[in-house]
Amino acid sequence: MKKAVLGAAAAAWLVPVLAAAGTHVVTIEGMVFHPASIEVKPGDQVVWRNKDVVPHTATAKGVFDSGSIAPGKSWTWKAKGKGRHGYVCVYHPGMIGTVSVP
Repeated sequence: MKKAVLGAAAAAWLVPVLAAAGTHVVTIEGMVFHPASIEVKPGDQVVWRNKDVVPHTATAKGVFDSGSIAPGKSWTWKAKGKGRHGYVCVYHPGMIGTVSVP
């Protein structure tokens, strides 16, 4: 009985860790993408979290476009193929970042 309980507890703890392994977070704060450059694997997710007081976008022309990410909100993109994708906030063109998928 103890083994079954410990096994279930371990499995409950492990599932969130495995689910998060392919998730990468880019924080938008101070009018900057943090980190500005990330490397992910195909199938990984990238989450942009807006901690600024104004809306932003994460836009890589022809690859992904978050639309407006309101303050306190986030947007998620799933990497589908290989490539180096430069992106920008269309509202603030000085804000630039890169997602590389080797």
